[in-house]
Amino acid sequence: SPPQALSMNELQEITDDISKLTIVHEIVLNSDFKLQAASFSPKSLQNRVKETLHKAFWDSLEEQLSASPPDCTQAIQLLQEMKEALLSLLLPWHNQLRSQIEGALDMELIRQEAEHGALDIHGLTTYVLGTMARLCAPIRDEEVRGLQRLTDPAQLLREIFRVLGLMKMDMLNFTIQSLRTHLQDHTIQYERKKFQELLDKLPSSLDCTREWLRKAAAEVSASSSQLPPHPAVGGSPAAHSPGAVSSSTTVPSLMSVLNRGYMNLLCWEPGQKEYPETLFMDQARLQDVQAQVNQLTIIAAVLLVTSGMCGSTLCGSPGFVARLKRVTKVLLEGLSCTRYEEALEDISDQVLQEISRTLSQLGYAAFTNDKCASLKGQIKSIADKGNAVRHVIDQRIRSFLSLFVSPDGQNSQKGFPKGLDPIQEELLGVGRRFGSVIHHNRQ
Repeated sequence: SPPQALSMNELQEITDDISKLTIVHEIVLNSDFKLQAASFSPKSLQNRVKETLHKAFWDSLEEQLSASPPDCTQAIQLLQEMKEALLSLLLPWHNQLRSQIEGALDMELIRQEAEHGALDIHGLTTYVLGTMARLCAPIRDEEVRGLQRLTDPAQLLREIFRVLGLMKMDMLNFTIQSLRTHLQDHTIQYERKKFQELLDKLPSSLDCTREWLRKAAAEVSASSSQLPPHPAVGGSPAAHSPGAVSSSTTVPSLMSVLNRGYMNLLCWEPGQKEYPETLFMDQARLQDVQAQVNQLTIIAAVLLVTSGMCGSTLCGSPGFVARLKRVTKVLLEGLSCTRYEEALEDISDQVLQEISRTLSQLGYAAFTNDKCASLKGQIKSIADKGNAVRHVIDQRIRSFLSLFVSPDGQNSQKGFPKGLDPIQEELLGVGRRFGSVIHHNRQ
């Protein structure tokens, strides 16, 4: 039977669950995760509306405070919000300070003073600034001190309100940082529970994941069937008997299928297919790893081709390989695979310039025109995915990264793959990031 349509309330519940799941997942996997105030493009409609409304509010406040006698209606509203903001910054054990704020910013008393024309806005803002100085993070000290130099009441209230907003964001991020360790201990169970709830509501929501695993299983089975049969132990005739089970019919293990599926993510073509639903929350992270792998493949291939042409004397010159690596990385930065061809044109020119400069410094003869043309052609040919050097480097990198996918794979690494020494630090970093994401999802 066709799936039942979901009501708007059910859709909203699912959206809320996905949002919560995504936030928890991001906090645990992204050590740099921070909440930030919403920002709009300066020319956007949202920004123009926001600025117009804010200007109208603050202009009205200034007009009220400048009246004779002053109208404190909006100022009292701001003081109420400032009080709530200060209280939200307190930790559970700040009982004495909480009582002080409640007493100093007694809103009923403030309203009565305003009605009798005795409201001391300067005194109240001075108290607020003093409390902010006690509660703010060190990064806000200078901003709070700057507020103490303001004399215009409307401007001061506006700036206090702004800095309090920043302090609230600081407190939220501090809380997130404090909870990260606790969340790491419980997030697996939470994600499993929430994901199962979503699956119960949307039974057909894993179609892409199933297809991703089917493809991986087919590849594992195909590669297994191409392996030579194991020789029979002691020449046992059982290995050749009609009833013997061929290795080609062996069902691939779940571990091998998952490992192949995770490695296939590093070859995911844009627009190829929908990403597996189980990895939606990590798609950006995994695509960033994929982009870094592609970049490191090109860098290592360029360095290998160049070293083959230049020899150990030139490549052993202090800083030579590091300079080639740096300029290659800069010229590849932010480029998609489709733009590698034009980038390698520039890279080949820069490599030849560096070779010429280093040869001159070492007192060696410059490369002949034919040798320069040959090296330039070899570097440019790396843009072709079928290039032999690029293919070998790519296979070695992926073989190395596969160790980070397997739970115990990293422990079996005996040495760094040949030809990848110049990118060892970067490749280890990529491997750890990749392994961290995969390890979390595997659980």
